[in-house]
This record gives sequence, C-alpha cells and structure tokens, in this order.
Amino acid sequence: MDNLKEILSRKALDLGFAKVRVAEASTMSKEYGRLKDWLDSGYSADMDWMRRSPEKREDVRRLLPGAKSVIVLAYNYFSERNDDNAQPGEYGKLSGYGWGDDYHGIIIPKLRQLASAIKEFNPGSESRCFNDSGLVMEKQWAERVGIGWQGKHSIIITRDYGSWIFLGVIVTTEYIEPDEPAVDRCAGCTICMDKCPTQAIVKPKIVDANKCIAYWTIEARAESEIPDEISRKLSGCLFGCDICQQVCPWNINYQKPTNDTRLLPRHGETSLNLNSVLSMTQEEFSERFRGSTIKRSKLATLQRNAKALSCE
Repeated sequence: MDNLKEILSRKALDLGFAKVRVAEASTMSKEYGRLKDWLDSGYSADMDWMRRSPEKREDVRRLLPGAKSVIVLAYNYFSERNDDNAQPGEYGKLSGYGWGDDYHGIIIPKLRQLASAIKEFNPGSESRCFNDSGLVMEKQWAERVGIGWQGKHSIIITRDYGSWIFLGVIVTTEYIEPDEPAVDRCAGCTICMDKCPTQAIVKPKIVDANKCIAYWTIEARAESEIPDEISRKLSGCLFGCDICQQVCPWNINYQKPTNDTRLLPRHGETSLNLNSVLSMTQEEFSERFRGSTIKRSKLATLQRNAKALSCE
C-alpha cells in the first residue's frame, strides 16, 4: 500500500498544485522573534491584526492540539502582462494576483480535498487548512519545508516557478515524513531592493509597509490619504505592485504560465482605465469584480488610488 506522503503528492499534483512538501510541527520561536521585531519597529503600518494571538503564530500545535506535521503547497498563478502600451496617467496597473478569480475560493476547496484524503487514510486524524487567512506563518513554513526561500523582497521564491505562487497550508495530527528546508539562493543580488520605486525594502527581507505601494493601494483604509512621497512614485500601480517580482532574475528565468484559467486576467485586462474607475458606480464595481480579490479592497479604495495616479 502506498504511504500517505505518496498519496498526498499525487493528489496534490492532480489538483493543480505545483509543489508539496512537509515539515514536522514544532515551534517557530526564531521566526516569530523576527516577526515581532518587524512589528515593534513599526514596519506593519496600521496592520495591527498581525499582533493577534502570537502564541498560535509561534506554535501551530496551539491551533491544532496534537499536530505532528505541517504540509505546505504552492499554486502557480503566473500569466503575462498585456499592458505594456498602457499610457501613464490614463491606465492603472493591477497586481497579477488580482487578475482572475479570488484565489481563496480556488485553493481552500483543494486543501480540504487533501485533508479528506488524510482522514480517509486514518479516520482518527484531524487537520486544519489555511490559505493566507489564519494565524499560520506561511512564508516561514514554506522555507522550513523546502518549498522555497524568502527573497530579499520577503516573498517566497521557488527554483521552478519563481515567486508567482500562492501558498496553502495543512496542519495535521498525522505524522508524515518531513522534507529538508530550503537554501537561500539570492546570494548577493539586490535587484529587487534597488528597483523598488519607494525604497520600501529597507533591509534584506524587511519591507516597511509605510513605504510600500502594495500596502497603500490595497491594505490602507480608503479614508487614508496616500502620502505625497508615495503617490509621486506609484509607477502606474492602481492595485498592488509587482515591480520587485518582475525584476527578479528567478522570475525572469523560471516563471511558467499557470494552467488554471480562473486565474487569467478577466476581460483580458491587466490594467484599468482611470477615468472608468473614477466614474464607476458601486453596482458596476460589484459586478466587474464579483468573486475577485479586488472586490475585497472596495470601490472607495480603488477610486482613491485612481485619483492619486491621475495626479502622478
């Protein structure tokens, strides 16, 4: 009979995941210490929710008592931009992760299918699934299981797909043979740091959200005015920013198109006309971005960003 790791690997690939690896469930004291230092330095801006339940972030066994293994999966979402001819001041770029359907609705059901496979293998097991929505330190676990390493831009980079991946995590009480951690392969490269328009990557792997275009165009409250020093350097970004990923040699050399058509650009658009955004009604916004990650950002946020870009 096949062992559980082989069963999960085959099923994960059948479900469209690009990579699947495992680590022993244990504490992440060193990794959480770095997160706490980042928070205490004020780099999280007003994302105070990241301070909640530190004991669960540090030890997944507090999320699932009796947890023995952490499974991390990578899901490729890359597709080519098609807005090279978009005129600055007329169009605003969308981050690649927001082009298609909301990835949560794609990945969570797949994770649950894998959790069901574990339950079928051992009916006495328990599992919990996470996809960028819980208290699991996903990037740190991705390093520990060997999915990839954290680049200087703080995003996980894989040798096979670059950094254009979504991460999914399953914490389970079932023991599964662990894999080896990833090795950092960025070496002396600092291209992502050098090319950041706002110099938000203040140290290797340390991003100051107060300076980050992605933070200001996605996470910052709609009523918060984008600071002049940021709005002057938005570089045409309307929702999110992919610049540090676009210039990364690992992406240039190893990115591969996704096989999931749900993640391709809706209406073939990777940027939006700013006047159309500014005149958009709530009804139009809700229809255009139904089931999209962009809808979670709200129309007021998108229009604030469009106004800033119009004046850039």
